[in-house]
Amino acid sequence: MSSLSFTPPGLKRWLSSSAPAPRVCVVGSGPAGFYTAQHILKHHGEARVDIFEKLPVPFGLVRFGVAPDHPEVKNVINAFTQTARSERCAYYGNVSVGRDVTVVELRQAYHAVVLSYGAEDNRVLGIPGENLSGVYSARAFVGWYNGLPENRDLKPDLSCETALILGHGNVALDIARILLSPLHFLRKTDITDSSLAALACSKVKRVWLVGRRGPLQVAFTIKELREMINLPGARPVLNPADFTGLENAIKDAPRPRKRLTELMIKTALEKPGVKPMEVQAAAPREWGLKFQRSPQEVLPTTDGRRARGIRLALTRLEGSGDSAKAIPTGDVEEVECGLVLSSIGYRSLPLDPAVPFDTQRGVIPNSSGRVEGVPGLYCSGWVKRGPTGVIITTMNDSFDTAHSVLEDLQGGVLDVSTSREGFGAVESILRSRGVRPVSFSDWEKIDAAEVARGKAAGKPREKIVDPQEMLRLIGH
Repeated sequence: MSSLSFTPPGLKRWLSSSAPAPRVCVVGSGPAGFYTAQHILKHHGEARVDIFEKLPVPFGLVRFGVAPDHPEVKNVINAFTQTARSERCAYYGNVSVGRDVTVVELRQAYHAVVLSYGAEDNRVLGIPGENLSGVYSARAFVGWYNGLPENRDLKPDLSCETALILGHGNVALDIARILLSPLHFLRKTDITDSSLAALACSKVKRVWLVGRRGPLQVAFTIKELREMINLPGARPVLNPADFTGLENAIKDAPRPRKRLTELMIKTALEKPGVKPMEVQAAAPREWGLKFQRSPQEVLPTTDGRRARGIRLALTRLEGSGDSAKAIPTGDVEEVECGLVLSSIGYRSLPLDPAVPFDTQRGVIPNSSGRVEGVPGLYCSGWVKRGPTGVIITTMNDSFDTAHSVLEDLQGGVLDVSTSREGFGAVESILRSRGVRPVSFSDWEKIDAAEVARGKAAGKPREKIVDPQEMLRLIGH
């Protein structure tokens, strides 16, 4: 007989009801949201976590940002799925916080609310011609080939030979790689059907990646650069003059920066052997890095409607290393290109008037994830620290916020003596507003349908890009 059976019924009831389970709500189901939920559930045996997502489908930028030819990066979805299936965790998709339910209403229903909704906008160039046809943000272009519902009708014009990407980060390299990859590579990925069809007709055979600063300031990482250098059918065009004398400059640089720069130098300066030379000469496509150039104006075609090129201001660097600043020299150059992609960073937006927001920095003001001046409100991920870093950066950042929540539960900062209704309260609000949430098992039906459609085409999945179709599929 277990010793538990001797506990008097009254005491047993008191033990179970004395401390209501802490109810935590997470807004956003990308890496920041899932890692925050995972950490809280792992380190608090009673806590219940509800995750809200504005799209019917989960996983945020793992689904809609990670390049289709990087399936290994998407493996974190397996861990997120385990979290979502936990009996103390629930997922509610198709719920737009700030519109369908307010943050104030969530704070009344939960002991703690964590905002992890990421960066749903992009930084603008702020130059003439930015709104011409043929100019797109990297965010929209990536969303288009990755099946983000809001970008499904982008229809980028790929009828020109030269594309120019502004930015020297991993997203810029992702886009260049997608534009120049052999089609048979892309056919095996989960890239959307319609973007694959558009890329099949693409005339783009040259891609320039342009940055305001120099080779020592690039933000991309060595893995992405190496992939680009080894891309079949595309040859790198790096100007040796950009790299002369850099060996000395990187002597004392941190190892990742040193290795990255050495690879660029080697690619720029090394005369390939006979065999690679023939292969490179025969390469139908090419890409290159341009440095110390800052966009001044996108130049229009004679009818004033489309982009035909870009005027770049040449710059010189003041200072060194990461803090170097690009100062215009007064000289300019024009580059012909019919496609301009601006990859200068994502940007978070304010979600709800009840949440403080620093519009300058595009973040929620916080300390270790605790939102300034609003006890019980927290944030994690890009909306907490700005849109930088990779999934592992966001994981650590989210664990930090989760730790703050756990600390506040432990230290009595969050009053858990009164029970909160959690989703029960939110459900009636949503019902009164005609909103039907999508559960995780609903998502698993959508997932199964996508995988089945993909299998027929020899792909890992064929993403459904229309939210209405997703909802019809689950009988909403």
